Amino acid sequence: MRSAENARTTPPPPPRPDLDALVAEVARGDQEAFTSLYDAVSGPVLGLVRSVVRDPAQSEEVAQEVLVEVWRTAARFRPDKGSTMTWVLTMAHRRAVDRVRSVQASAEREHKAALLDQMPAYDHVTEQVETRLEQQRVRRCLGALTRLQREAVTLAYYRGLTYREVAQLLTMPLGTVKTRLRDGLIRLRDCLGVSA
Repeated sequence: MRSAENARTTPPPPPRPDLDALVAEVARGDQEAFTSLYDAVSGPVLGLVRSVVRDPAQSEEVAQEVLVEVWRTAARFRPDKGSTMTWVLTMAHRRAVDRVRSVQASAEREHKAALLDQMPAYDHVTEQVETRLEQQRVRRCLGALTRLQREAVTLAYYRGLTYREVAQLLTMPLGTVKTRLRDGLIRLRDCLGVSA
């Protein structure tokens, strides 16, 4: 009997607002309608966002952004495409996923930057020493060529002359210059230990 009495004294729950009508009013700039819509959807929006974003502070921020977006884009809502709650929660889910991706991308950028900071600096002295040693090896190997091979290689590869220009400068037939260059390059390759 007590439960029957309690049932009689407990007031019925307030009627659920017509969200479609509220969105239509919000689209016309009605702030009171937005307040009612906000009260109806803010809890589900925050719950959905929190389940995706996880961080409470960021979840509240994203939920706020979603509700501002509802205010700004209410005129775009089409009831024939789905319910107001579905429309709002779809926006919330997209915004939450975007936030997660943004946070992940930022964390990856920071991680890469930290890895780059840990890499040893480029050693200019070592590079210069290696370059000088390489130049000495090339000079030594050039010295092992015949005078004609050395002149042809130097003119063609260090001065940038064409084979025809080398032939004219050395007053030799073009075929002879090509042969000397080929032979000289083969000897250089062998001397430097470069594989073909």
